[in-house]
Amino acid sequence: MTTLQELRPWERPFWKPTPGKGGIFFYLIVIHALALTGLILYPLPTFSVLIPTLLLTALGGFGTSVCYHRMLSHRTLKLNKVVEHVLIFCAMFNGSGAPASWVAYHRQHHARADTPEDISSPKQGGFWWAHLRWLYQSAPADRQKWCRDLRQGGYKVWTYAEVPVILLSIFCGLLFGWRAFFWMGSIRLVYSLHMQCFVNSITHLGHAKEGDSSKNVWWLGPLQLTAWGENWHRNHHSNAGSARLGLRWWQTDIGWYFICALEAVGLASNVKRPKPRTVHLAGVEKNLKAANVPQPGLEAAKL
Repeated sequence: MTTLQELRPWERPFWKPTPGKGGIFFYLIVIHALALTGLILYPLPTFSVLIPTLLLTALGGFGTSVCYHRMLSHRTLKLNKVVEHVLIFCAMFNGSGAPASWVAYHRQHHARADTPEDISSPKQGGFWWAHLRWLYQSAPADRQKWCRDLRQGGYKVWTYAEVPVILLSIFCGLLFGWRAFFWMGSIRLVYSLHMQCFVNSITHLGHAKEGDSSKNVWWLGPLQLTAWGENWHRNHHSNAGSARLGLRWWQTDIGWYFICALEAVGLASNVKRPKPRTVHLAGVEKNLKAANVPQPGLEAAKL
């Protein structure tokens, strides 16, 4: 039974974390309990609390989407080192964890998408496994295998700083009163957590019988604030080597606009654009679906 659970961790009881991940499980319980308490006691934030809460959420979205995802995981651009490490701090302050851990999980996910070795696939473990449970019930990603480039230099320091940064994130609002404590801390962290987790769950509920089941989910974008663009997840899986996720003119991609702004002032370089063929295929696929025309070979052409 133990061996089976190691191979199929989604069959473990939901309340039982994997050895070594008890701290993550405890953190998830604490922030959800605090957020619920805060919403009961202070259901609405004041304007002076809402603005810094949104600002911290926005900075965290840039940190996770632009730095962790597009730069560190896929190397689709280079950032000025000061900007890079500021964004790493913002991502950690938003609850995304240390860069080496995040990147290792994400690279494993892409390499093993929708197979039993994919640590966050709803195709294997269902919606709640992909959304939240994998965080504390999957086996730790092999950092030596998946992100050897992030286990040295300044990146290593962030691993040791993870706990102090998250404690600062939870308690930072206490300086401005109890309402700010809950809204700038746990409520913000819970909101940001679920907006990020939806990328693992909802955007992987496509109906592909084999292979990649990722899909674009238009309505998720506005809820993600500055991470708007991550909702175009099918685009990303079709062309993971591009820093741009919104391939069509109407597909809003805040992270891409931010990258273009950084590039314009010399703080971003080596920015990788989507291949013209990928953009063309995205349009072809949309037109064929609208006409209910079978699409044999289109998926293979994208890959």
